[in-house]
Amino acid sequence: MGALTFALEGGAPGSAARAGRITTDHGEIATPIFMPVGTVGSVKAVSQQQLKQDVQAQIILGNTYHLYLRPGLEVLEKAGGLHRFNGWDRPILTDSGGYQVFSLSGTRKIQEEGVVFQSHIDGSRHLFSPEKVMDIQRTIGGDIVMAFDECPPYPCERKYAERSMHLTHRWLDRCWTHFHQTPDKYGYTQNLFPIVQGSVFPELRKASCEYVASKGAVGNAIGGLSVGEPEEEMYSICAACCEALPVDRPRYLMGVGTPWNILECIDRGVDMLDCVLPTRNGRNAMLFTSKGVINIDNKKWELDFSPIDDGIGCAFSAYYSKAYLRHLVKAKEILGLTIASVHNLAFYLWLVGEARKRILAGDFSSWKREQVEVLKQRL
Repeated sequence: MGALTFALEGGAPGSAARAGRITTDHGEIATPIFMPVGTVGSVKAVSQQQLKQDVQAQIILGNTYHLYLRPGLEVLEKAGGLHRFNGWDRPILTDSGGYQVFSLSGTRKIQEEGVVFQSHIDGSRHLFSPEKVMDIQRTIGGDIVMAFDECPPYPCERKYAERSMHLTHRWLDRCWTHFHQTPDKYGYTQNLFPIVQGSVFPELRKASCEYVASKGAVGNAIGGLSVGEPEEEMYSICAACCEALPVDRPRYLMGVGTPWNILECIDRGVDMLDCVLPTRNGRNAMLFTSKGVINIDNKKWELDFSPIDDGIGCAFSAYYSKAYLRHLVKAKEILGLTIASVHNLAFYLWLVGEARKRILAGDFSSWKREQVEVLKQRL
């Protein structure tokens, strides 16, 4: 049992993309990697068995805010942590609740001590301080836990972004101190990642990267992107952050994105990504495939008995036809949500796996350029 480690295994000529391997007490993660989001202890509409067998997921996420409210810390502690509660025996990353500071702006109040939330379930009020967030994540039992941060909205004034960044840094100091004064739970090592903020202001991002890097954490995260800014601005900030963060530590870009976003950000040096897009869009009839984007609700698929996608080496995606999946979606059959979600996740994991192969083979840049054009097509 030991702290998370990261070994670089190769880079791509003409690109900042790299392949590596993260080792945690719950297993290894080959990077670059996409991490399915399991907000309340489950990836929506997808079983843990499907995540392993069909999706080939190596690590999943849990959400601190949601798990704290339901099922609650007593249940999770008595279960022996989220791994035992939901039966997932591979690594888990828990977010800090910082994103809810952004997304639940109508029902929270930010102060120096922390953030007061109003529960979306029963209206009860709760204070999330940096210290409490560390304790909650210890109890949930993530292998990787995130520092508490504020994610500023886009657009925002530079003055607000700077004030928010300094608050995130002060909260990081408190998280860091408290985390290292408390023991791991459940017999394995838990690892803290700080989060870079600074909105779309390059000088703030550089300052935040330097502050975060000074902690010497085993990994670092880039937050506050994919919140409404133009794609090119996201790529520019992502590249600047990757250049400023330590080379020998994994870089986690939070909440990104479409398949082409993922390839562009890997190109700029990102190792880990997560997003609700594959499952959320899948539940709304949008499929991401190796040939482009499909709206399976469209009548054009009614008599298309070809596989959903036979180009990604996934038996699940090759088993069901487009016509059958369209029928399930039109009939509002629950199985349709599962098939679409499993397929999209399997496609995302295939995509980052292919990116890794291309990085190691040395032809990532040319492959990426071709893929981005293909993946953006509407079929």
